[in-house]
Amino acid sequence: MRAKALRLGLFLLLSGASTPLLAQTGTVPAASDQPAPDDGYRLWMRYPARTVAPDAVTVRGRSATLDAAAAELRRGLPAGFGPVLLATARDPHIQALRLPSPGPEGYVVRRASIGGRSTVVVTGDDERGVLYGAFALLRQVAVNGASAAIDLRSRPRVALRVLDHWDNLDGVVERGYAGKSLWDWWTLPDYRDPRYTDYARANAAIGINGTVLNNVNAKAESLTAPYIAKAAALADIFRPYGIKVYLSARFSAPIELGGLKTADPRDPAVGRWWRAKADEIYRAIPDFGGFLVKANSEGQPGPRDYGATHADGANMLAAAVKPHGGIVMWRAFVYADTDPDDRAKQAYDEFKPLDGRFADNVVVQVKNGAIDFQPREPFHPLFGAMPRTPLMIEFQITKEYLGFATHLAYLAPLFAETLDAQTGTAPGAAVARVVDGSLEGHRLTGMAGVANIGDSRDWTGSPFNQANWYAFGRLAWDPGLTPEAIAHEWTAQTFGRDPQVMRIVTDMLMRSREAVVDYTGALGLAHLMATGHHYGPAPWVSDLKRPEWNPVYYHRADRGGIGFDRTKTGSNAVAQYAPSLAARLADPRTTPEGELLWFHHLPWDYRMASGQTLWETLARRYDRGVDTVAAMRREWEALRGRVDPQRWAKTATFLAVQEREARWWRDASLSYWMSVNHLPLPAGMAPPAHDLDWYKQQRFPFAPGNPQ
Repeated sequence: MRAKALRLGLFLLLSGASTPLLAQTGTVPAASDQPAPDDGYRLWMRYPARTVAPDAVTVRGRSATLDAAAAELRRGLPAGFGPVLLATARDPHIQALRLPSPGPEGYVVRRASIGGRSTVVVTGDDERGVLYGAFALLRQVAVNGASAAIDLRSRPRVALRVLDHWDNLDGVVERGYAGKSLWDWWTLPDYRDPRYTDYARANAAIGINGTVLNNVNAKAESLTAPYIAKAAALADIFRPYGIKVYLSARFSAPIELGGLKTADPRDPAVGRWWRAKADEIYRAIPDFGGFLVKANSEGQPGPRDYGATHADGANMLAAAVKPHGGIVMWRAFVYADTDPDDRAKQAYDEFKPLDGRFADNVVVQVKNGAIDFQPREPFHPLFGAMPRTPLMIEFQITKEYLGFATHLAYLAPLFAETLDAQTGTAPGAAVARVVDGSLEGHRLTGMAGVANIGDSRDWTGSPFNQANWYAFGRLAWDPGLTPEAIAHEWTAQTFGRDPQVMRIVTDMLMRSREAVVDYTGALGLAHLMATGHHYGPAPWVSDLKRPEWNPVYYHRADRGGIGFDRTKTGSNAVAQYAPSLAARLADPRTTPEGELLWFHHLPWDYRMASGQTLWETLARRYDRGVDTVAAMRREWEALRGRVDPQRWAKTATFLAVQEREARWWRDASLSYWMSVNHLPLPAGMAPPAHDLDWYKQQRFPFAPGNPQ
């Protein structure tokens, strides 16, 4: 409550308001013609009130997964739809239809004649394919109507489609803004909250097939017998929905739990300890997925503590889980404890020499950008630099740097921007082709998303944050989907098919992420957030212990210019990209404008392609971001009465929060830049509401998502 009170006080100060925020936004009065109240719990599975008769859906074969698929169709298909037959490709009725094989986890859904009767057939090579086909049918009906043609066929392009929960054993979710952890570790394994099943249903609906239950900043206790039993209870719930559980493993667990004097991966005793631990886990969870490891980063222990390599550590763990079919996801998020030449270079420098040295059940998990989930980053240079190693991309669904839960920021454009980026290693060598294995022939492929889920009633802290969970799942299934198409289908399933709602909501989603980039730092600026909690602007911070913790390290603004020189006259980080791409990035005239200051330190009067100076362009981007949020508020207001009152009011309130905070970002940032460059604002721009010292004095000690 203290954090909320502090934030509300800032909103009122920034706006000069004297009345409470909720009073300004107002509430929606009940009306007989308004949509029914909806608290957001049902996510994108807002099924009709009248559904098909149970006997309209027939299942051939018996399994928990087939039963789950049938139950979902009976719950979600509208009355009068059917009949529907669910069966795997092994069933004689399906074999007689000579349908094309969709491949592992894939599905075929189409009308066919069964016993002389027109029937919607849902099938797949395996039971998971049937489950995903059932959800595809529900999506088709929800988006296009029950009378739409039914002819669907798809298979996932990425094998591992995983949510990483940064959930701690005490219930705190690191960088989580939707309440406490969904997992009640205290009451598990005895009490199995029905919400765990709904979580599994929601993930299966978008093709997610893995869940890492605990924080990458792991506690060794996660690997003890009581917590293995708790994880096993969740695995039992998730299994019918095609979801495997994984655990983040603390590398020093052999010392902390096993009493060993070392965790050196080359020590035979350490290997034996991990093999015994893996055997213990698999006895409780036969289909356990494996381990996720954060090592030698931000204080976490790892193999480099003993002079060993990341490959040494990963391969030792991989040997422990391999007899059981398990894998190791080894994170490449590393940076040194001393002043680096360029933090953006360090993962490449440590991992590139190890290409081809990892075991065949290891996948290296690489963040989408080389720093840390910034509102905009160039794609990580490791994509394209390790052709002999499977690389699994990691996105952040929770909005650590994009306004927490209260700012509307649809992240599918960010995800797609990275996936569509060309590595320059060969014609058509997009990052997506590295991730899905098609470029280099890897079969172990994956995409991970840091979950934005908590115990908030609407799961993600606001209705619109659900779109990011949804978009991650859909792009993990098929990286070729467009953000707009995903926005369209999410909107139809979440708010209904009212054309005005569809148009306005989709438009808001598609403009929202760029607005956040504009008001937090456009043109390639990054890491300008406040210390620790990353809430709000603080580009002036320069006194933290490690240089790369300070925003001034990243923007390097002075009287002469702004930006980080990553060309050969600076850190030469451009050399980590393929030569043809590096040549383009080394020249500010051919560097994408959105990444300009990421790669170049340029004078404030540098002339942009538009003819404006760099300073004028940057300053006006702040205004553009604020104006976009104000426009979204007006557009949402037009939907009053077309969206149910509860979700409408919460979104309206959060958009008001976002506009105030966007103005705060604008004013604080411009105040600081002017203190450095001593330039006036471009003509026609309003001055900041307060002086720079006022913005520097703001404090938020209990901001959510930041471990205290």
